[in-house]
Amino acid sequence: MKLKLTKGELKKQRDALKAYQRYLPTLQLKKQQLQMEILRQITLLEEKSRHEQLKKASAKSWSGLLSADKEVNIAQRLKPKETALTERNIAGVGLPVFERLEFPLAEYDLFTAPLWVDAAIEILRAIVSLRKETEVIRQGIEILRQELRVTTQRVNLFEKVKIPEAEEAIRRIKIYLGDQMANAVGRSKIAKRKIEQAALEEALV
Repeated sequence: MKLKLTKGELKKQRDALKAYQRYLPTLQLKKQQLQMEILRQITLLEEKSRHEQLKKASAKSWSGLLSADKEVNIAQRLKPKETALTERNIAGVGLPVFERLEFPLAEYDLFTAPLWVDAAIEILRAIVSLRKETEVIRQGIEILRQELRVTTQRVNLFEKVKIPEAEEAIRRIKIYLGDQMANAVGRSKIAKRKIEQAALEEALV
């Protein structure tokens, strides 16, 4: 669209530039907050993965008994009935936060079940919970990365396009209006000289 070289357009471009310059720091701050939160979530993900590995290692001593003992159906007791999630706001982005998995009551015959069953159910449920938590963390990281992509695009748009365009438009309009004013002053002086010359000639007649 062709730039209008008018005072009205100059005001419009100045107002736009002020708005861009006022909004840009907010976007830059949001970008920084998102980057920091992504790093924090990645660290948390690594921590949860290490925790899961430790749980698995602690189960090795009796894990072979799970397949050997056909009377105890552990798998049935590891299916959660509900996932409890909350939401946390990070720089205007809703981030899912894992709270816990709700498991049904583990009912079995205390007299016939092996002694290791209680510990097995507890540890395996903890592993299932950790896996669900890491899944939620990964979802959150993807949400944050998507928001970071959009925010970075907006920062680049303001920094590299909108602000330079407005500054260039203001420069061009000011030069044009300055030239117009100089021309008007020049024409005014010429007209004044002509009037003075005419008055002088008339006085000499």
